[in-house]
Amino acid sequence: MLCLITGGSGSGKSEYAERMVMRLGKMPRLYIATMYPFDEECHERIRRHRAMRAEKGFETLECYTGLKDADVSGYGTVLLECMSNLVANELYQEGGAGARCVEAILEGVRKIREQCEHLIVVTNEIFSDGIEYDEETRQYQQYLGSINRQIASMAEVAAEVVYSIPLVYKGNPEAAG
Repeated sequence: MLCLITGGSGSGKSEYAERMVMRLGKMPRLYIATMYPFDEECHERIRRHRAMRAEKGFETLECYTGLKDADVSGYGTVLLECMSNLVANELYQEGGAGARCVEAILEGVRKIREQCEHLIVVTNEIFSDGIEYDEETRQYQQYLGSINRQIASMAEVAAEVVYSIPLVYKGNPEAAG
C-alpha cells in the first residue's frame, strides 16, 4: 500500500502517520527522515526524534537527497517524512537534483514502493495561505505540488489531517494491512 498524508504545520499529520504504521504492524519499520541538520538545534532535534522513533520499533535512515538510491529492502513498512524537506534539499543542496527534483523524487518513491509492503509519505499543505511569494518560492511550491499530486494519483490511500482529524479523500486506511 502507498499512502499520502498531508496537512498544515501542527495539524497532527505525523502522529496520524505513525499511528497508521503501528496499526499496520509490518516489521521491521524504517523511518526515512529528510530534515537536513543545518545547526546544533537541528542535530538535537534529530537525536530526540531518533530516540522517540526507536521506542516505536523504527530504524532511521537520514536521506536528504538521492531517494532513488535508498535501499529499503527487508523493511515491511517505510515512513517517509517529510516530502517538503526532501524537495527543498533536492532543489537547494549541493549535489541535489535541482530542476530535475520532481523526476528524481518520484523515481525514488517508485523504487522504495517496490521494495516494501507499505510506504507512507508525509507532506505539507503549503498552498492555501494566500501569500504572494517570490519566484524561487513559487517554483518550490510548483515542484512540491506536482510531486504531491502524482503521489496521490499512485496512492491507494490519500488523506489530509486537520486539527488531528483525518479527512480521507481516497481509499480506506482501515482496510490496509
